[in-house]
Amino acid sequence: MDREEIKKFLRHREPMLLVDEMELHGDGTECIGKYHVRGDEFFLQGHFPGYPVVPGVILCEIMGQCSSLLIKDYLVGHTTLFTGIDKTRFKRQVRPGDTVEVHAHVTNHRAMLFYIDAKAFVEGELCVEASLSFAVIPNDKVK
Repeated sequence: MDREEIKKFLRHREPMLLVDEMELHGDGTECIGKYHVRGDEFFLQGHFPGYPVVPGVILCEIMGQCSSLLIKDYLVGHTTLFTGIDKTRFKRQVRPGDTVEVHAHVTNHRAMLFYIDAKAFVEGELCVEASLSFAVIPNDKVK
């Protein structure tokens, strides 16, 4: 699935659309998403001059957006909002030219609350892992 297909269910748009491609694996319980760090992103300006590094909060956002395919059927007409980012560990810096590959799966689901474990890798090396939780809110409630 490419960016244009992703935009059909995920409300994020440039410059905050932080997923380039995604696909389901196995029996649809695991999602793999990718984001290619170009180097001209707004969040790299000033973080840090002469040595750009993707901020940790942006890596968490990338994981969240890449996880969205797992709950795609709930997203049409809805917006996802983080309710928690737990057990987060940063293991490796992410820099321009890197491709972040996120592996995620749903661990729990109650009503319109979703719990997802996600790990992000660059060239097979773990860079961040976290337990994410989201509320799925009708669009008319977030306007």
